[in-house]
Amino acid sequence: MPDIHIQRDHALGMPKARALAMAWAEQAEADFGMECTYAEGDAEDEVSFSRSGVSGTLMVTGAAFELQARLGFLLGAFKERIEGEIVRNLDGLLADAALAKASKRKTTRKTSK
Repeated sequence: MPDIHIQRDHALGMPKARALAMAWAEQAEADFGMECTYAEGDAEDEVSFSRSGVSGTLMVTGAAFELQARLGFLLGAFKERIEGEIVRNLDGLLADAALAKASKRKTTRKTSK
């Protein structure tokens, strides 16, 4: 059983979810020194990530993200803090995507009048 399990449903569709997952992986590499590997599938993609003391996967579909991570002994003491940071990062990316979608919809309505 993973130490951290986070699931977020979304309505982005696979192409936008894939782009968001790639952005998450880049952010994880830059901010936390993670090594991330992205594998595209037909219906589901997988981002594998690891660094000393933590490893896991982010599963990506057109309707949801599911992150599972295992923490080493030393990082286990910081589980809540680590989980909170992951949640903030993922939710922030999802919020940005929702704002971009709403802004695009609003612009489209104005230009079509």
